[in-house]
Amino acid sequence: MGPLSREAWAQRLGAFRASPSAFLAGAEGEDLGRDLLGDLRSEKLSEQTKVSLLTLSLEYSDKLWPDAPAAEAAATSLLDTLVLLPSKPSALRRLLLLAATTALASGGALGPTSGASCRLLPLLLGLASGRDVGRSFGTASEQRHLQATACECLGELERCKPGLLAGSLGLLRSLLGQMGPIQPVSLLLALVLHNTLVVPPGAGAGAGLQGLLVAGVSSAGSRPWDWTQAEEWGAHGHEPQAPRWSTAEEEARGFPWLEPSPEEARELKAAVAQLLDTSYLLAPAAQAQLLWLLGWALRGLRGQPPVLFKPQLVRLLGTAQLTLLHSVLALKAAFGEALFTAQDEALLLRRLALVAQHPALPSPTHLFYLHCILSFPENCPLGPEGEEAAPLLLGPQLCRGLMPSLLHDPMVLLARLHLLCLLCADAEEEEKGQVQSPQRYLQELLAGLQQRAALDDGPQALATLCFQASFLIASCLAGQPTVRTSLIHGLAQLYRARPSLAPHFVDLLDQVSPELREPLRAVLQQEVVARPGQSQALRWHLRMLAKVAEGAAQSATLSFLQAAAMHCTEWGLQQALLRVCRALLRTGGGEGLADLLQALARRLEDADGRDHARLYYVLLSHLSSPKLGMALGPSLAAPALASSLVAENQGFTSTLMVQETPAPVRLSVGPQKAKGPLLVLHLQVEALEVPVYSLELRFRVEGQLYEPLEAVHIPCLCPGRPTHPLCLPLKPRCPAPTRLHVQALYTTSAGLTCHAHLPPVSVNFGDLFLPFPQLPKGSELSFFEDLWNSCLPKGVESRLWCPLGPQGLDALVSRHLEPFVVVARAPTTYLIAVRLPPDSMLLLRLETAQADGVPVALRTDNWAVLPLAGDYLRGLAAR
Repeated sequence: MGPLSREAWAQRLGAFRASPSAFLAGAEGEDLGRDLLGDLRSEKLSEQTKVSLLTLSLEYSDKLWPDAPAAEAAATSLLDTLVLLPSKPSALRRLLLLAATTALASGGALGPTSGASCRLLPLLLGLASGRDVGRSFGTASEQRHLQATACECLGELERCKPGLLAGSLGLLRSLLGQMGPIQPVSLLLALVLHNTLVVPPGAGAGAGLQGLLVAGVSSAGSRPWDWTQAEEWGAHGHEPQAPRWSTAEEEARGFPWLEPSPEEARELKAAVAQLLDTSYLLAPAAQAQLLWLLGWALRGLRGQPPVLFKPQLVRLLGTAQLTLLHSVLALKAAFGEALFTAQDEALLLRRLALVAQHPALPSPTHLFYLHCILSFPENCPLGPEGEEAAPLLLGPQLCRGLMPSLLHDPMVLLARLHLLCLLCADAEEEEKGQVQSPQRYLQELLAGLQQRAALDDGPQALATLCFQASFLIASCLAGQPTVRTSLIHGLAQLYRARPSLAPHFVDLLDQVSPELREPLRAVLQQEVVARPGQSQALRWHLRMLAKVAEGAAQSATLSFLQAAAMHCTEWGLQQALLRVCRALLRTGGGEGLADLLQALARRLEDADGRDHARLYYVLLSHLSSPKLGMALGPSLAAPALASSLVAENQGFTSTLMVQETPAPVRLSVGPQKAKGPLLVLHLQVEALEVPVYSLELRFRVEGQLYEPLEAVHIPCLCPGRPTHPLCLPLKPRCPAPTRLHVQALYTTSAGLTCHAHLPPVSVNFGDLFLPFPQLPKGSELSFFEDLWNSCLPKGVESRLWCPLGPQGLDALVSRHLEPFVVVARAPTTYLIAVRLPPDSMLLLRLETAQADGVPVALRTDNWAVLPLAGDYLRGLAAR
């Protein structure tokens, strides 16, 4: 088959981008990579179309060529295409270099045994060094761009195989002094130098560092790449992109301390200084990456003070670029007072605090500055390592403008609140009584948040923000009695005003420390039992009691429950009431609870609720408190106890779980009825051996070809009794066959809830057919011709041979295509129109049938339907 047209490729790429996994699993998925590589050499496709193909290969290289052999073949083909390009300027050269590099890297084909790798490396080094590699690689005007691209590709190879380009350090140093792109060469040199310095001793990093740094373009008998060093790096399990500045962490991860000789140290300083002197010419993000690479590499060198970075600090301390400011803080975390004086530290912290107060800052930038203050790396921190604390130099004057306000964005408010909590934790005792003390400001802010959250019709975001702030305060200041008491009192008032926030209180109790959880639990329990039982917020009170109920206050709790039981008429309220009873059982129970359970076992309308109440009463009557807690606890692996009732209760616990069983029913696709505007799959289900009740069939579609399907419910299903066909509406996103994974959830005769996986159900291409609406008499032929003409030029036309088999054309059409026939001139000609959801169509002309088959002309407005239609028609005779 010849190369595809621009329009065909546009449709094909669009379908692939919509769902790459589904497209590759389809009929055309296997050929996509091969067709892409082949059409790159076609002269019929425009350069813009080829750019689109190469862009796709860069984005989805791991999907197009997922294994090493496929990646090797793809890279070889891309390099061959690069050589065949004419000498005129072309945008394809850079993309071909990037695509070949990406294919080798993502497919795992990069190595000394790879022919494509051995071709690509010298080519990239030649382009990066500015040497003439032949007319096929562009004109002189393209060389600067190709040099930059080659450096990017070499950098990618060095990241995949650290230490690979250690032998090219001298070559890359020489390129910095030449006329050429500075940024890509600088980043590549910094990356190679960084990887060379952290390779373990004995792998060639320490002993030959001077030779590597001064090696010229053509070293005697050696190549500027070394697979052995890259393999030794990988054998030690290093991850060069993990920023670990701490010395202890570096040594724990196996990073050695190198001690270069004086000659090596001199060459190393010259190389680093050469990079830093030209760093101001780089983009901010590139400068940040350069500083990070050099800073981390020099961190592991003994006897090498970081004074080389000092000239850069004069420029960087006043930068407005966030990436560069982040690099400065990283250098400070790495070298501390060895590089930053106390004046530098005070200047940097003051600048962060003042900029964070600017009212015009966007929220992300504001959060960045606040994060820098919260995580500020101090020269001499007082507390233990890892403990959160406000910076020592952050005085009251600087803090005054960083106080949180209710007018701030929620995330900014939380970040400023975090800083305020750290300040409160460090506040001295005599400051707590001052009018403007941090703790007083914190209490006023928290009261304002709770007042806004208590509004009945207030947005949910205000309540969420209030609880986030409460959790933050509890995490930082739970050990301070004044703050803890104020927080508990405010939360109790909030629940009193708005009980519907009970789910938030439950989550907060699960997260806070025990020193706050226990007093807050007691206060909330008192608030709940003080409410009248017939309150409209009864369901929230019961939900809260299920969390906070304890044996210490059972008398008041049971009185509340007895009053509330009269108003629990709905199933949900009854279940919530039983959950509170279960919580009380776990803490010991009592006579009042036994009376309540007996009353519930007689009074509740729901049979399931009565059974639970009766079971809880039996357990309470026969088990001691420790055994009750164990029997009703969350663990299913309870230890064997002497009481036989406990063994039975272990079985009771398992009955409350949904158990997996073999499939109790058989599901099959019934005859399809092609009528109506919607696509419906008719299913037949039958019970195999035992009756099943409350059967729910859940369907999951493979891929993203269909909209999610709704579950189907059957009240009862007995063996030997036929059921009516089930109608499952289908909503395809594109007309393609698929498989439905089915899960059955049902109840047995013994009352157990079970689930089972059923065999997948196939949705064939023919199951997607829908007829067009009924036409007025006499207009059928003109209607079909209008549809036939509308398919082109956007659609596609094809011809194929459809075998007939022994039945003949008339029998084949009446059996498979009868609902879709628009014009019939039996037994020789049939005009058939099929509607394919969501918005496609398939038109067929069957005429002049012969003994063994009939030629079929077909048109469709969706090219992806063409192979599916061909397979369907060729298989009709066998159905």
